[in-house]
Amino acid sequence: MPPLKYILKVCLLGDGAVGKTSLVRRFVFDAFDDRYLQSFGTKVSKKVVSFENVEANLMIWDILGQRTQKTLHAAYYRGAAGALAVCDFTRPETLQSLSSWVDGFLSVVGEAPIIVLTNKSDLDKAFSIGDARAFGESIGSPVIETSAKTGDNVEETFAQITRMMVAEDSK
Repeated sequence: MPPLKYILKVCLLGDGAVGKTSLVRRFVFDAFDDRYLQSFGTKVSKKVVSFENVEANLMIWDILGQRTQKTLHAAYYRGAAGALAVCDFTRPETLQSLSSWVDGFLSVVGEAPIIVLTNKSDLDKAFSIGDARAFGESIGSPVIETSAKTGDNVEETFAQITRMMVAEDSK
């Protein structure tokens, strides 16, 4: 039996400098760069994820982290099958702002799977994983600690969101 083929758009949401671009770079190229490069607009990367009888072409949209660009964000969200909502474990305000990112995303796409990522888990944490889990529970989303620098949980995160998007699409 040939594999079921999907083309799935996943958006990375969150404030600037939380590590969205670094997470994509780690997942797609298995690389990390300490230099901060601000994303302007959006950058789209592609990677194929395969499991069981599924082949998913992930179109990964790394969206600019400026909250003032809500109209632009809405255009980028259209057609998305899911999202990774990313905060920075060293900056509590990035967790607090995730609700506005998620609300903006869901207002455009409707119901869609979301995973909350607490990135930079390799550094000293400024808030507890319990705080992040409380937010995740409030929106019905799992929470995963990641580190783009070390690669911790990056592959697993993209595999999990892909499975969630395929399951949602199969409903």
